[in-house]
Amino acid sequence: LDEKTPLLRSMDAINKQGLRITKILGMNDVKKIVTSVGPEQEYFLVDRDIFEARPDLVYCGRTLFGSKPPKRQELHDHYFGAIKPRVKEFMEDLNNELWKVGILSRTEHNEVAPSQHEMAPIYTETNVALDHNQLTMEILKKVAERHDMACLLHEKPFAGVNGSGKHTNWSISTDTGIGLLDPGKKPEENTIFLITLAAVIQAADEYQDLLRVSVASAGNDHRLGGHEAPPAIISMFLGDELTNVVESIVSGTEPKKYDEAKMEFGATMLPTFMRDNTDRNRTSPLAFTGNRFEFRMTGSNMSIGDACYVLNTIVAESFRQFADRLEQADDVETEVKALLRDVLTKHQRIIFNGDNYTDAWVEEAEKRGLLNLTSTVEAIPYLIAKKNVELFKTHGIFSEVESYARYGIKIEGFCKIVNIEALTMIDMARRNIAPAVSSYCSELASAALAKKELGVNIKAESDVLSKISDLAAVFNDKIDV
Repeated sequence: LDEKTPLLRSMDAINKQGLRITKILGMNDVKKIVTSVGPEQEYFLVDRDIFEARPDLVYCGRTLFGSKPPKRQELHDHYFGAIKPRVKEFMEDLNNELWKVGILSRTEHNEVAPSQHEMAPIYTETNVALDHNQLTMEILKKVAERHDMACLLHEKPFAGVNGSGKHTNWSISTDTGIGLLDPGKKPEENTIFLITLAAVIQAADEYQDLLRVSVASAGNDHRLGGHEAPPAIISMFLGDELTNVVESIVSGTEPKKYDEAKMEFGATMLPTFMRDNTDRNRTSPLAFTGNRFEFRMTGSNMSIGDACYVLNTIVAESFRQFADRLEQADDVETEVKALLRDVLTKHQRIIFNGDNYTDAWVEEAEKRGLLNLTSTVEAIPYLIAKKNVELFKTHGIFSEVESYARYGIKIEGFCKIVNIEALTMIDMARRNIAPAVSSYCSELASAALAKKELGVNIKAESDVLSKISDLAAVFNDKIDV
């Protein structure tokens, strides 16, 4: 309910402000503006007995100690590979349980990391999607138990391989069936699409801090910035065609003719088809994917509520500002063109189609004035920044007291999770690692003594024993707290 209430309020806000825009454009048959979401859900499956033998997995959802195996995901041979029979049985059982409660799971496949998988539901209205995803996470765990496995939903259960996200595919449409983010064949002539696109661009730029706060958690801090997870810097990927349209509006010139590229294989038995020119950048936090935006920063263990009510609210604010300006215009068509040019010129800095992982982008983002909030501790205070508190008050999402309460709750939650991980790590060190090292040292010493009595040189054993003893002493000092 803590997530559902502000989400429902944000849906009212974007409906109210969106209807002002459609009315200005003469779309008088529109009675409601609706946002819809399709949240992909990534997860890991591990054997139940192995899970229960690891206190860190049980208490924290991720491993706190471990070593890298010789082969991880380097060959990417797990990604979209053949699903193992045992996992396939789990997926079929999962689908049946989801369908029983009205959740239509559309796809399932292997993800990049070993033992990592993904399922994706059919799009539904945002508040329903939130309910469905909460149920999905519970059902994933219950069905896994049935198959003698454990389902790990932590954002980074294992270091060195992909973490798990929950790509939040967000779109907006009218009750008459018009997709406001559907560019059509001629996006440069689609006024409602251009206004909506400009609204999202402005929103992402002005409230990049809130988007980052919406996905801030102790678990997600380990995931963001590597192994296919987007970095902490908010930017938008539009693809070549839409970027061309934006640049033409800013420059006041005609957009370049954009020809779709054909995929040709040079074999007569294979068909020729048009290549998708939108989402080809897996490093972007917020990517345009045909008729929606995919917000890739949400963590697998998180509610989609935070991300969705922030997206709804910040776009509602853009719509509000646009409507205030357009309602005063004598010539709406001329004013729309001026508004688009002003907005896109001012907020073009948020658009980036390149590699978000490079050091060059970090430097470029700093030059552009974009935030780089690499940790939850850095991000959470922005929740109570004056402009953000005012935003939520303006649209009836939170009162000032509610904003400060959420700030305190997020800080407390982060501290508790980190503390639990620290205590678990110390406990494992004392109960498992230190005794194992001590036992090994005893065995090594006994073997060395036996060899010495036989007159065999034991320098190698002595060197190893000395090294391990020194390390063990340091280790014991570190855990003696």
